[in-house]
Amino acid sequence: MKPLEGLLVLEFAQFLAGPSAGLKLADLGARVIKIERPVKGEACRQLSIKDLFVDESSMLFHTINRNKESFAADLKNPDDLAQVKKLIAKADIITHNFRPGVMEKIGLAFEDALAINPKIIYGVITGYGEKGPWAKKPGQDLLIQSLSGLTWLSGKSSQGPVPFGLAVADLMCGNHFVQGILAALLKRAKTNKGVLVEVSLLESILDVQFEAITIFLNNGGKLADRGNVRGSAHAFLSAPYGIYETSNGHLALAMGDLLLLGRILEVDLSKYTNKKTWFRSRAAIRKILSKKIVTKDSDYWIKALREKGMWCEKVSDYNDLNHQPFMNDLQLKQTVKNSEGKEMLTTRLPIKFDETILSSAKAAPKVGENNEKIYEQFLNN
Repeated sequence: MKPLEGLLVLEFAQFLAGPSAGLKLADLGARVIKIERPVKGEACRQLSIKDLFVDESSMLFHTINRNKESFAADLKNPDDLAQVKKLIAKADIITHNFRPGVMEKIGLAFEDALAINPKIIYGVITGYGEKGPWAKKPGQDLLIQSLSGLTWLSGKSSQGPVPFGLAVADLMCGNHFVQGILAALLKRAKTNKGVLVEVSLLESILDVQFEAITIFLNNGGKLADRGNVRGSAHAFLSAPYGIYETSNGHLALAMGDLLLLGRILEVDLSKYTNKKTWFRSRAAIRKILSKKIVTKDSDYWIKALREKGMWCEKVSDYNDLNHQPFMNDLQLKQTVKNSEGKEMLTTRLPIKFDETILSSAKAAPKVGENNEKIYEQFLNN
């Protein structure tokens, strides 16, 4: 039995942050029903990455919405809205990421849901919070990364701001949202009352940067210095931390004793015996290290460095990753199948319970695929 089995979640959320939270709840055993507009469904169904589609929905939609059901309803239609309210009466959790005022306008705000179901957990994701001058601005991942200062932490200083190649604001907000919902379940168990859970993309991505922001706030307001050496990896860590080119690839070096590293590489670092120079002079140090590391292949350096206890690793791309033995040993991939029998490979929930992997073979549903079953179970009375 999965840990959240028996919980019913109604997901009004779209795109990534809210649905990624729903994905985790579903993988943990909750029954997640997406409430979608008829015919077209959730907007993410048409938001493609590299123009990849499966059964008329984007591969992106499928990656976020596996293991869920779909109930098509027009929330502007009084009859459909009445059916949705019946579902709310039997649900444990509602999630949405509509702009402030949308759910209030259709009569599904927290107070409305609480009147229908006094024990409901009501989860809301916004871009910048429910109130204030930013409340109705679009909360989009790249915009949040840019606004929050995150884009100044990666790459070289000469590159200017560099956004992540993943929707990190959305994904981390989804993680925080799940934390809040799980905490709300515990609170409800104690109080027997409904709980409102709120998180915004901006607050979430600021929390992700707590390390960097705390340093900024307590260091005279000095901005992060990424340096301008190729392979710089962290604006606040000393040499040798970073990525270095080898004769056949790249090598990552984590924290370690710089002087020991110098002896292993047989390079002269005698100018840097004072540890304070390891940060201040990290660009010069990295250039010395790079000049030597590029002369040998990655395997040579991995062997030499690990024998002396240095933390290092090859730098993989997805092709390399896919051929790593641990991908099979840890069963990190799973196959999901849609209602037409089409199969897709994807990743799995990374959490185990009692040494058991919680996998799911169900792909994302078609729009309204489960209406008949849901009517039969919840609404025919």
